[in-house]
Amino acid sequence: MAEFTATVHQNEHLPDGGTDVHAIVSVTCTGAGTVAPMSSGSGEAGEIIIVDVSGSMDVQGVQAAAYAASAALDQIVDGVWFAIVAGNHEAALCYPTTGTASMVRMSAQSRLEAKRSLQRLVPGGGTAMGRWLLAAAQLFGTVPTLTKRHAILLTDGANQHETPQELSWAIEQVRGRYQADCRGLGAAWQVEEVRRIAEALMGTVELIRTWDGLPEDFARLMQQSMGRGVSDAELRVWAPQGAQILFVKQVAPTLEDLTGRRREVNALTGAYDTGAWGDETRDYHVAVRLAPRALGQEQLAARVQLAVAGEVRAQGLVKARWSDDSLLTAQISPEVAHYTGQTELASAIQEGLRAKAIGDDTTATSKLGRAVQLARQTRDEAATSQLARVVDIEDAATGRVRLRRNVDRLDEMELDTASTKTTRVRPS
Repeated sequence: MAEFTATVHQNEHLPDGGTDVHAIVSVTCTGAGTVAPMSSGSGEAGEIIIVDVSGSMDVQGVQAAAYAASAALDQIVDGVWFAIVAGNHEAALCYPTTGTASMVRMSAQSRLEAKRSLQRLVPGGGTAMGRWLLAAAQLFGTVPTLTKRHAILLTDGANQHETPQELSWAIEQVRGRYQADCRGLGAAWQVEEVRRIAEALMGTVELIRTWDGLPEDFARLMQQSMGRGVSDAELRVWAPQGAQILFVKQVAPTLEDLTGRRREVNALTGAYDTGAWGDETRDYHVAVRLAPRALGQEQLAARVQLAVAGEVRAQGLVKARWSDDSLLTAQISPEVAHYTGQTELASAIQEGLRAKAIGDDTTATSKLGRAVQLARQTRDEAATSQLARVVDIEDAATGRVRLRRNVDRLDEMELDTASTKTTRVRPS
């Protein structure tokens, strides 16, 4: 059985009249194992690969997508349920090709048949990702025993054949029903659009610059999914009567605001879905507002738990102590400071790029300059390197930059997609 541990990082000392408590809770899973290929009383796993076959993919692109999907198929464990969806302005079932629209179990025979079906794909039509998402949800629904549902979605273009409202509606219909890792190929897709899908479905979004990068990425994604032996887990946060939970965010390995996912467990406890787990560590930033107490008093501010199938497997306690010792109350937890900076860094990058796209150079320069400064402060070398392709850095310490002209669109998109990836706090 997988084991979970929780560690709390915080400064529990509040000044006189202080109300807000911030803590980073690190949750580590070990011994997660692999997915259950056949029903063993704990449910089963399902995988769906969604490939874009719109006209913009052209023949070479569709062939590359088929090759990448084949690489992913090779990683699926025998016995796992799977299907392949071909998406353009509609959603067609690429595999299985016979019988009713339902998933099938992976085997040597079905793997071979699925690979053959991929070779018959041809480009054509437009792009309507909402229909792809709904088709995947319908397929997952054909296997009632599934407790782990994961999809890989590939697109190369903007969602031109649905209105924004139609895509939003589809996202809400599938939210919480499965997880999806999304990949954008080339420079014609919209990062913000695909990020909405990935965030709603507890997945990742990344840029694939060229076709030859697809197979390795698809294989890696499927390997990771097969290694998530804990099918479903939730973070539970208890706060005392009268307290207010300001937010609950995942801050590593990627940024994800979980606050809106809250499900009421009881009057004082909320649960936040975290999806499937493998052997990994995830960090969460929990912020709670308390009523101030007298100096010298202490209070339990929050109880943060990791639960699997309703069973609590790890717990961390967030505390508050009111003090008049400024040496204690002025200290900032290095972990809280680091991830606060990383969160601001992501916002500065995204806001700066949006401003640049509409020609607001003043705002773009200010935001991207602040991003350079934050990247330096949090020692995020990857972000600094990516920012240097978009701006000329004159002084990283103060955030003085100049916008570069004739920037490669792919460099901007890579900076945007990578903005939600975080670095872990390092020792001073």
